[in-house]
Amino acid sequence: MRLDKYLKVSRIIKRRTVAKDACDKGIVTINGKVAKSSSEVKIGDVLEITFGEKKMKFKISEIKEHVLKADAKEMYEIVE
Repeated sequence: MRLDKYLKVSRIIKRRTVAKDACDKGIVTINGKVAKSSSEVKIGDVLEITFGEKKMKFKISEIKEHVLKADAKEMYEIVE
């Protein structure tokens, strides 16, 4: 699945266009490498996103095309 779509479906970022812009600015990394919005993600990848001065790390545990809002948090786990 594309990175921008995963960020939207998992609700880490609410809109796909915002996810694409974040990737274009270089604030999203996959396994330590700057990622493009079209990069493919897979289970086990570690995403790091910089929100202002705060960095958040997420480990992908599931990939689904459609998910309910209540189940979206099951698609990843927060890594410290």
